[in-house]
Amino acid sequence: MVIKSAGEIEIMKEACFIAASALKIAGEVMKPGVTTAYVNRVIDDFITSKGAVPSFLGYNGFPGSACISINNEVIHGIPSATRMINEGDIVSVDVGAFFKGFHSDNAATFAVGEVSSDVRKLLEVTKESLEAGIRAATVGSRVGDISNAIQSYVQKHGFSVVKEYVGHGVGRDLHEDPAIPNHGEAGQGLELVSGMTLAIEPMVNLGKAYVKMLNDGWTVVTRDGSCSAHFEHTIWVTDSGPQILTVV
Repeated sequence: MVIKSAGEIEIMKEACFIAASALKIAGEVMKPGVTTAYVNRVIDDFITSKGAVPSFLGYNGFPGSACISINNEVIHGIPSATRMINEGDIVSVDVGAFFKGFHSDNAATFAVGEVSSDVRKLLEVTKESLEAGIRAATVGSRVGDISNAIQSYVQKHGFSVVKEYVGHGVGRDLHEDPAIPNHGEAGQGLELVSGMTLAIEPMVNLGKAYVKMLNDGWTVVTRDGSCSAHFEHTIWVTDSGPQILTVV
């Protein structure tokens, strides 16, 4: 667990603004006929224009500046010049920026044109489950309170939480302690204290929870082929409640 000073939080706010702005721009260019490589390039150009570095580029060998995952791809989709975005797709974009020694991390899933009512509901519930998790991130609460808030909200609406991949602390390192699962028991786990910065990120499937990794060693997909959604914010735990840092 790493506690950030007031000065470090100010730098993280800048890093988070860059990442949130890049994510917003990605959503604006998302349309049928665009490749995931193009979206990646737009993100990379924006982040570097702000004097920052894409957090994911080269991380453990990842080849993209953002993870761009379509439909049944849960996370870690590799941008490709041959992967076209089509009408009716949902596209998850996960992006971070490294600025003045600190990382930021955020994600959202975008509907491209018209999607089914079930898929639209999946996006709404996943985003709302993130909001529920953030509300639970108060001083004195525990990691399990965040996890349980997310899981309870998702399951109440009939969807499935991915269990193999989790949220995390974020700061000087892209992934810091504590791990923040999207499932668990309230009242369990590490106690939250003021000054923590956390990336909370529910990944939710329309069908079953089971996932698998493709042969590229990165892309995670649903085993049953159902659609998956992903939303994420970097937050700051404060005495007056959680504050979302990845905002534009």
